Amino acid sequence: MLRRRRAALVLAALALTASACGDSAVEIPVPHPDAATARLCDGLRLPEKVHDQSRRDASPDSPLTAAWGSPAIALRCGVARPPALKPTSQLVTINGIDWFGQPVDRPVTFTAVARQAYVEVTVPVKYNPAGDVLIELGGSIKATIPAKPEGEI
Repeated sequence: MLRRRRAALVLAALALTASACGDSAVEIPVPHPDAATARLCDGLRLPEKVHDQSRRDASPDSPLTAAWGSPAIALRCGVARPPALKPTSQLVTINGIDWFGQPVDRPVTFTAVARQAYVEVTVPVKYNPAGDVLIELGGSIKATIPAKPEGEI
């Protein structure tokens, strides 16, 4: 089961990377959250530019996804809890948002955790340091997605 989830994540990242290099719409797998989580994500007000990159169309069109630049910085709101996330996982806190990076040795996908909706951000290496992107998106997440009770991730 864990291998299948890892394979699905790798395939999704490959599809995103392959489709993100041109000027056409970026293919981003749409998450399928429950209704309460979808409502939280619908309220997320994202910037038109991230890391000086303009917003791009995503395919399929969904209020749960967004993209900027080429290769694309991609955001998915309402994703499932990352399977590798454990109470002992190392998190990075940036401006009040806790981020879980995967893979640990060279994170390219970060998930905002300890919020009532998980928000995933994929940052291509071109935009390092990735923390700059997370800072720019963190304000919108913090303003819209309430924190979980203390100690819950």
